[in-house]
Amino acid sequence: MSKDKAFVSEITPQAEDFSRWYIDVIKKAELMDYSPVRGCIVFRPEGYEIWENIQKDLDRRFKETGHRNAYFPMFIPESFFQKEKEHVEGFNPELPFVTEAGGEILEERLAVRPTSETMFGHMYSKWIQSYRDLPMLINQWANVVRWEKRTLPFLRTSEFLWQEGHTAHEDEADARKETMTMLDVYTEFVENVLAIPVIKGQKTPSEKFAGAVDTYSIEAMMRDGRAVQAGTSHYLGTNFAVAFDIKYLSRDNNLEFCHTTSWGVSTRLIGALIMVHGDDRGLVLPPKVAPTQLIMIPIGPPKTREQVIAKTDEIYAQLKAAGVRVRVDDRSDVSPGWKFNEYEMRGVPIRLELGPRDLENGVCVLVSRVTGEKKQVPLDNIVAEVQAALEAAHQDLFDRALQFREENFYSVETLDELKASADEKRGFALAGWCGSDACEKQVKEETGYTSRNIPFEAAETKTKCLVCGDDAKHTVVFAKAY
Repeated sequence: MSKDKAFVSEITPQAEDFSRWYIDVIKKAELMDYSPVRGCIVFRPEGYEIWENIQKDLDRRFKETGHRNAYFPMFIPESFFQKEKEHVEGFNPELPFVTEAGGEILEERLAVRPTSETMFGHMYSKWIQSYRDLPMLINQWANVVRWEKRTLPFLRTSEFLWQEGHTAHEDEADARKETMTMLDVYTEFVENVLAIPVIKGQKTPSEKFAGAVDTYSIEAMMRDGRAVQAGTSHYLGTNFAVAFDIKYLSRDNNLEFCHTTSWGVSTRLIGALIMVHGDDRGLVLPPKVAPTQLIMIPIGPPKTREQVIAKTDEIYAQLKAAGVRVRVDDRSDVSPGWKFNEYEMRGVPIRLELGPRDLENGVCVLVSRVTGEKKQVPLDNIVAEVQAALEAAHQDLFDRALQFREENFYSVETLDELKASADEKRGFALAGWCGSDACEKQVKEETGYTSRNIPFEAAETKTKCLVCGDDAKHTVVFAKAY
């Protein structure tokens, strides 16, 4: 067996064991490592840079829609969680507490932040006095802790990184507008930056955020057919305003409760993009968040090496000046074939090969990680060619993911049909639901499928509940989920 083939064989094929494939890929590509603390991971530079690129793009979008960043403490008094009953019931099983500090038992336990609605609520009650203070639009980039029983790197860990927006408004209409605006921001980002098609819709009551009036989500399909909730936006009504006394003096000179929202995405987006785009050769990274968008590999015998390296450096400077995240691998102690395999495994979107014959002809070879296509391009137009190749890679990724979703999205009329389909195929199922918690629970118990959301745009409208056969109030997307 050749060295190149042995390198690739260290990754379990997706069809053999998708979960093993996922762990193999993220370890082999050096995105993370396990920490000594159960359920917690260490982000290695290759993984953290993906998050930095996600953060940078989203932060720009938040600021363009009028939001500002702040930072709130990660320790939250236990009494804060008692103020909103549904909220505390939803988070109690996952809450870790600090009970002792400085060698003394604390008078009140401190929760390690699972989310910050309560802390924002407390501070907003101090900061908001009049309608002139509204809307208050604040976002926080932070870590949170939820003591998960079952963990999976990036997708579900005891500690993870995220952003959480928390806003306060004069009335329901303005708060609901904010809720949908941020859902649209997430949709546009995930589709146009991460190249992941999503289904936008409303969560069922049993799946909504603890303490919310309404929760909306975007749902993405992984390569094993499971769903990942890629982002959520919540209309909280006045629930937290009443609990934390967030009032303002209205334009009519009356004291009114604010209407609040919250919304967030997390580092589970990294897990999602790995599972959506990856293949049996390893990672396939969306160009807009890839730490390295282009890897340059000079090739050829030692006698021409100096000329090839000189031209490589010249091209590198041009691409760098144009904003391309480019690296050069000019190591002479490993073969070009080994390098090709390594950077394919690491998911670098475009590879540029330059040898002495290419140099003579004024060309180089661009290779797409997504399609494998090799294209000879002129060196005197290299910046435009690389930019076009990156755009094409993004579109190819999105189209491929959309096609996969369409091929694995089916319609069912009854629970028996869903059970039969679940045994035979992977993917999402569209079905009718009467609105009963009992029927929704029965679907989960008998199939392992949960309601993902009530899509805003469904391929068809269902008329009968898949469980009881009564008239359907909603058409729902069901799937197994991470």
